Amino acid sequence: MNIDYRKIELLVLDVDGVLTAGGLTFCGQGGECKTFHVRDGSGLKYWKRAGHKFAVISGRQSPCTTQWAGEYEPDAIEQGAKNKLPAYERILAELGFRDDQTAVVGDDLPDLPLLHRCGLAVAVADAVPQVKHAAGLIAPLAGGAGAVRWVIETILAKAGKWDQIMSRYTPSGENR
Repeated sequence: MNIDYRKIELLVLDVDGVLTAGGLTFCGQGGECKTFHVRDGSGLKYWKRAGHKFAVISGRQSPCTTQWAGEYEPDAIEQGAKNKLPAYERILAELGFRDDQTAVVGDDLPDLPLLHRCGLAVAVADAVPQVKHAAGLIAPLAGGAGAVRWVIETILAKAGKWDQIMSRYTPSGENR
């Protein structure tokens, strides 16, 4: 599969198992806790700084995800999407993107319809075998362990945009 990484403008992310490790800690009174990796959040800020958009589609409705979204400001978010394909189609229509301009990062079976449609299908390292098989790119990191950041760096580097991000952080602007 030959991907033109310069075409990728929209990143669509699952939450549980991609932005988090997938475990849920239930607290008293029906609350839940999730842990998001700070480097994934930084990567999403770099992604937006490079002029791109990102969206979140989750099969679960969660106040934790809503709180996280308040900080990282996805361009679109759909929670409680038991069937993710209609949510994906709504987001693409709303934001004005085509499948070939979209990368999707997934880990489990509900992500497969999106992975089969998008321009760049990405699996996290601990994704189920069917998702890995559908992926054109497999992150070496597990969900919740910085995999999203790795995906962003990889796409931006292959599109020739990572040096622009790095120039802000290195004295000479040279990449690592």
